[in-house]
Amino acid sequence: MNERKCPILIWNDYKIRNNKLLKRSIKNILRALDKEIATMDDEIATLIKENKELKEAHKIISSVDGIGNVVAVTLLAHMPELGKATRRQIASLSGCAPHPKDSGKMHGYRRMRGGRHQIRRCLFIAALSASRNHKKPLGAFYKRLIEQGKKPMIAIGALMRKIIVIANARLRDYYSLQLS
Repeated sequence: MNERKCPILIWNDYKIRNNKLLKRSIKNILRALDKEIATMDDEIATLIKENKELKEAHKIISSVDGIGNVVAVTLLAHMPELGKATRRQIASLSGCAPHPKDSGKMHGYRRMRGGRHQIRRCLFIAALSASRNHKKPLGAFYKRLIEQGKKPMIAIGALMRKIIVIANARLRDYYSLQLS
């Protein structure tokens, strides 16, 4: 039976690994994709620099522990409600709100679900980054949760929610100062 293989799996095939023409072709495709990604990154950076409001929002969001350039840009692109919603709304929109799994007398675990998956993924990376530095407030918060007996993934989830709530509050305060 002749099976079709994924292009990535083809790269690992012994016969293909030794084929110089195919190697060169794949490398050229990867170079072209890297070039396109760099062009898009430059375009995004230019858009943020040219727009005063986006530039300030980017600066404020980036000041939160764990949030770097990629997460800040993702939040700006996918969450126009940031700074305009309540903490519960923003946690729910980002997919970081705990949803109960209760029925009658049974109390199950709370689970994070729903929301925008792009945001939740970025917040997970931000939470991992913030949890590493125990000298900063978010790292200390993570450490405190672990010492209280919380599972590491539960603590990361709480940290994700805290990060998005802090970013929302800082933007909200900035916007309210602009209006007054």
